[in-house]
Formats: sequence, C-alpha cells, structure tokens
Amino acid sequence: MDFAKNEAPGQREVELQKPAFAEAFWFWLKLGCISFGGPAGQIAIMHQELVERRRWISEASFLHALNYCMLLPGPEAQQLATYAGWLLHGTLGGFVAGVFFVLPSMFLLWGLSLAYVGFGSVPWVAAVFYGLKPAVVGIIAAAVLRVGRKALKERWMWFMAAAAFLALFVFKVPFPAVLLVAVLAGWIASASKTDGVRDGARDAIPAGAEVPRPARPSLARSARVAAAGLLSWWLPVLALGLWLGPGHVLVRQGLFFSKAAMLTFGGAYAVLPYVSQQAVELYSWLSPSQMLDGLAFAETTPGPLIMVLEFVGFLGAWNQPAPFTPVLAATLGALVSVWCTFAPCFLWIFLGAPYIEWLRGNRRLNGILSAITAAVVGVILNLAVWAAIPVFFPADKRVDGFSIGVAVLSLAAVSRWRWHVLPVVFTSAALGVLWKVVF
Repeated sequence: MDFAKNEAPGQREVELQKPAFAEAFWFWLKLGCISFGGPAGQIAIMHQELVERRRWISEASFLHALNYCMLLPGPEAQQLATYAGWLLHGTLGGFVAGVFFVLPSMFLLWGLSLAYVGFGSVPWVAAVFYGLKPAVVGIIAAAVLRVGRKALKERWMWFMAAAAFLALFVFKVPFPAVLLVAVLAGWIASASKTDGVRDGARDAIPAGAEVPRPARPSLARSARVAAAGLLSWWLPVLALGLWLGPGHVLVRQGLFFSKAAMLTFGGAYAVLPYVSQQAVELYSWLSPSQMLDGLAFAETTPGPLIMVLEFVGFLGAWNQPAPFTPVLAATLGALVSVWCTFAPCFLWIFLGAPYIEWLRGNRRLNGILSAITAAVVGVILNLAVWAAIPVFFPADKRVDGFSIGVAVLSLAAVSRWRWHVLPVVFTSAALGVLWKVVF
C-alpha cells in the first residue's frame, strides 16, 4: 500500500498535533469498532485518520512504521496500531491502541462462535454459509490481484510469487522454509543492487521531518522489555500445562498459536494456509468447511482478519472439552488463541520500535521486504485455491455452479466495482438463502 506522496527533498510535512491521552484512547476504541476491510482497509483507515485528518503522525513516520510491521510475523494492521500508539504516548499508548484494535472483534466473534455451535445445523444458517463461502473465495482472489499489482514490479518478483505458490500447493513445502528462501533472495537482491529493490524508506522521508521517539534504544531497556514480554506471553501457557498436563487441547493450542505467531509472516492471508493445514489436517480441531465458516465470520466483523484463529481455538476446545463443559472449554480455547496470537505482537513492537526509529533507508531491509511481499502473493494464491476446491467441487464430486458464480461476482465486486467487503458478504449470504429456498 503506497501512501507516500514522494515530497521533494527538503520539503517539510505539516505541523503535527499530538493528542491528549484521553482523546487518543477514545480514537483507538472507535477504530476497533470500525476497522472493517481486512489489513488493506484497516491500514487505509489509520492513514486517513492519523496522518491526513488528525495530523497526529507524519507521513514519514507512518510509512516507516508500516515497513517495519510488514517485516514482522503476525497481523501487520494491529502491529501498526500498536506502533502508532507507542509513537504518541509510549508503552501505555501502544498497549491501549493494540488492545482496543482487537477487543471489540474478540467479544463479537466469541458470540458468533457460540451461536454457530448452537444453531449451525439450522437450515437457514446453513443457507447463509452456503452463500458466504464462495464470497470468501472471491475476496481472497481479489486480494491476490490487489497485492500482486502493487508487489510484482520486476521479473524476479513474479518468479518469487510463482515459486512460493508451487512450493506450497504442489510440493507441500513448509511455510517457514518458503519464507526463509524469500528473505535470502531479498538479501541477495539488495546486496547486488537489483533495480527492483527500491529504497522506498529513504525516498518517502523528507529532510527535516521530525519523528517522535518515546524511548531511546538501549541494552538495559531491551532486556527489561524482553523479560516482561516473554513472561507475560508464556506464563498462561505454562500454568495451563502444569494444571491440565502437556497433552491437553488448551496447552497444545497455546503452543501451536505461539509457534504460528513466531513463524507466520506476511499478514493474515499468509498465515491462514499454515494454520488451516495444521488445525484441520494435523490436529483435527475443525473441518475444512468449518475453517471457511470461521473465515467468513472474520471477514464480516471488525478487527484483524487473523481473528479467525479465535474461531479455530473455540471449535477445537468445544470438540475436546474434558474436564470442562463445552462452553467453558471453548471460551478458554478462544482466549488462549487470542492471547498467544497477539501477545507476541506487543513484544515485537516495544522491543524493536526504538531501534527502527533510528534506522532510515536501509537497503537490505527494503530488499527483504520486497521479496517477502512478492512471496506473499504466491501464498495468498495458494490460500485461494485451497479454499476454492471444497467449495467448487463438493464431496459428491459435482461442480457447484452457484458457488462458482457467487465467487466470480464477489471477485468483480471487490476488485472491479470497488465494493466494500460488508455489502459483498451480506449480498452473498442473502443469495445463499434465496437459492436454498427456491431450489
């Protein structure tokens, strides 16, 4: 997402207006309730509000933070909100921004998950999801086109995207290995000064634009932040292990989602193939159809798309509840998934942001970013194909023409007609109900 205006060197940005903490608090709460549209939409909302409308953060600071967050594992939009909150009000500001970016969607998705397990077999609910699933396929396909247009600017990037797709879909190469190859390719490309590796960070920062720095980097501060972050992250998982034993589903979920938080780069669409493969095929916490249902929930609620992992944790514990009741076990599973997904995000930001604020225009970092972004196009394409196969070709081996039609219309609505995601999913759900009623 290129929000840069490429000001001429020496041109100063507009004067910033730092908000009071209370004002920022209410903004972050509002953002958590209106942040629809996936990572692209959420980042666009933050740019419009923080940079253009409120002038709390400079264009240069926003782009620099965004570049760093795109290099991190986990949801870049939530991490960007945390980074922006940190820039404005230090650690407390970052904590508030990151928490409220997630909290509204967490409660909403818990309620939807509970309704799903209670009423998922009702015919009209099944009809709603019959329309939603192909819409999700179309939305993911639109993401492939959107990211591909922005990312694949050079021949080697096209090759990287194609190689990532083939490695994942055909050869079943583990996602971390694909990521490692992309990082190495970006490093080599930047070292050889490939034309495709643009020094975007340096170009986007006008001379004289002052960037707020709430905390200067130091080894002592880094040690304190790392200790506090790691303890907060792992203490609940260790406590569950001592209480329930290492084989309990909640402990296994804590370990799995923690691993996913450390190894999954490239945003929500990049993490989903890895999580889907493990949760569905290895742990059997839910079915492929249920995974798509959860993705449909995440697409229609505010907050990060990665909140689909709460649905995974909820259903996994619901299906293996002992020694708790199903509702209690599922609620704990949802909490574990959310905690282990987002707790690392705060650690990455609070630990790395002070150093990143002092790092400007590093060619190697920009080269790695270009390669990872190109690989992510192939990763998203893999997700689109993985999601489309059971929708377009159900268990009875017939071709589902209705689903193909809804997916194509959803793709056109998002990518060509510029519809918001919400009208697309609601229209698709209505079509699913109408189709089931009529036919």
